[in-house]
Amino acid sequence: MDTTMNPATQLYCTTHPAMGTEYSLYLYAGSHQEADSIARSVFQEVDRIDGLLSNYQPSSELSRINRDAFQHAVTTDPETFRFLETCMAWSERSHGAFDISVGKLMRVWKFFGASGALPSPEEIARAREDVGWEKIRLDTAQRTVRFLSAGIELDPGGIGKGYAVDRAVRILRAKQVPAALLSAGSSTIYALGAPPQEAGWKVRVPSVLLDGATASTVVLRDTSLSTANLSEKNFVHDGHFYGAIMDPRTLQPVEGTLQATVISPSATDSDALSNALFVTGPEGRAQLLETRQHDRALIIRRKQSAQQHPIAAEYEAIRWPADVARESATELSSAREE
Repeated sequence: MDTTMNPATQLYCTTHPAMGTEYSLYLYAGSHQEADSIARSVFQEVDRIDGLLSNYQPSSELSRINRDAFQHAVTTDPETFRFLETCMAWSERSHGAFDISVGKLMRVWKFFGASGALPSPEEIARAREDVGWEKIRLDTAQRTVRFLSAGIELDPGGIGKGYAVDRAVRILRAKQVPAALLSAGSSTIYALGAPPQEAGWKVRVPSVLLDGATASTVVLRDTSLSTANLSEKNFVHDGHFYGAIMDPRTLQPVEGTLQATVISPSATDSDALSNALFVTGPEGRAQLLETRQHDRALIIRRKQSAQQHPIAAEYEAIRWPADVARESATELSSAREE
């Protein structure tokens, strides 16, 4: 759709299915033809990244690594290797709260291509040998990947969309697009520049507490925002709520945290960090953010001990804008009262 503004500053929107979600691109351009050409280039880049990193596509580079890296060291391309180095760095930084090796764990809990189901204790015990970033070896000199366990399976779900967004934004910058917003299913967003006469892109952060509720509203410019929550895949068993964000250290779904939203200059970083903050506790969150002065976080936690999907919750704001934090407090207070 376009506006009735000056032709040089019309807003166009287009969507594209990729990586198990729908990407939406809003950009200012001089014509439909120009906007369509830019969008094609952007989504071609997203599809290219999907072709590298998908663990659903047997032909992807990541799937090849998953198949062969226990049998022998796998030489991969420079881009995939750099991506894996970034993943390992986040695992080390988060003390394992972020871990790309959770593929087998997602399968055991039936979250791989499904909504989840309770595994047996025996299945969980067997998965322990097949999960753990420390069982992955990267050789920088040879650009190889090697697994130390036969069942290791890489799953880029906690970082892949952010990486694809970053790569797509490079296309937008190369084409000198003055203002654009790219959203990967709303879980990761990058705001490039600002709409005419605006300070930035106004982005609403939904709350998991109530359908249609707002946790916060932020203005983004040349930065990213990622949200990790339990809304996409979850199930209830005997009245107990289980979400699809796993703690790789306990092999269990995370309890107590409902949502983690991060603002960071890099979409790759905001995607990984939102998942790491979701998994780790308050002390771990403070340590993670201590040296990342450009990052901000808003955490929504369960306030009650009941295991059913709750309404009562509290938030933790870390360097979140003060006015937005007050807005969030009002929103969450209203949700609790209802």
